[in-house]
Amino acid sequence: MLPKCCSKSCSSSTQHPNSNHWVRIGFYYRKSDSQYIKRWRCSFCGKTISQATTSPCFKQHKRRLNDPIYRLLSSSVSQRRTALLLRTNLKTVARKLRFLAEQKKIAHQKLLESQLLKPNIEVQFDEMETHEHSKWKPLSICLFVNQDRKILGFRVSSMSARGRDAAQARKKYGSRPDHRKKSLISLVKELAPVIAPDADIVSDEKAMYPCVISKVLPRANHKRYRGRRGCIVGQGELKKIGLDPLFKLNHTAAMLRANVNRLVRRTWCTTKKTECLVDHLWLYLSFHNEVLTATEKSTA
Repeated sequence: MLPKCCSKSCSSSTQHPNSNHWVRIGFYYRKSDSQYIKRWRCSFCGKTISQATTSPCFKQHKRRLNDPIYRLLSSSVSQRRTALLLRTNLKTVARKLRFLAEQKKIAHQKLLESQLLKPNIEVQFDEMETHEHSKWKPLSICLFVNQDRKILGFRVSSMSARGRDAAQARKKYGSRPDHRKKSLISLVKELAPVIAPDADIVSDEKAMYPCVISKVLPRANHKRYRGRRGCIVGQGELKKIGLDPLFKLNHTAAMLRANVNRLVRRTWCTTKKTECLVDHLWLYLSFHNEVLTATEKSTA
């Protein structure tokens, strides 16, 4: 279906809203992806449009790189290696990351608004830790996963340094604000429409969680379990117990560390800016929900 005429002086949208005022005027060849694109002309004002006019990729010269970059960055490949493999510039990959993340974010928000993910009768959530620029600048990633191991949403927030190097971190970089509770409340409010009112909310025994869940989801059944040690040193998401009550969340978090290069425990692909980490997570959220978990469900 063709859109309304984009010309402000055109009378087709006001005087003739239901008329078929588009006239076919041929096509043109698009070199960016080797396709023939149809064109139309408005019979009232003479303005022309094409199939690509309303596309989010409008005026992109390398649109054929969108899907390869999306798949490589979601498969533990760094931006530099992606640029090397695709024989393109690193700036192109960085711009595509920003563009693709915005598109995936819009698509996921539309999915939440359409309530196609409803009802979620069991939701697991917890926080992962990473850093920006230095280990003395920690970040928290709050992650929500449903019963089908689909990622419902996430939030990245700053947190204060802790541990044996906390004093040195405060001395060098100053005191960092802790926005974890604020981010958790915002995320729970956003996901509340796609969570059943009496759903089972599963988490660990962190003291901050009960007050947030009882405030936003008062009818939910909040189940808390004691946190356990990781099965391997440096692999804190997978636990060394027989039956893990948070297995869906922990396994998804482990997949996140394995497939997002900047989240690997020992890596030199460190996040320099928090917004770049958020963009990368939006890409993986889409890839995880549409490709990885969909393949597992179809082969089961």
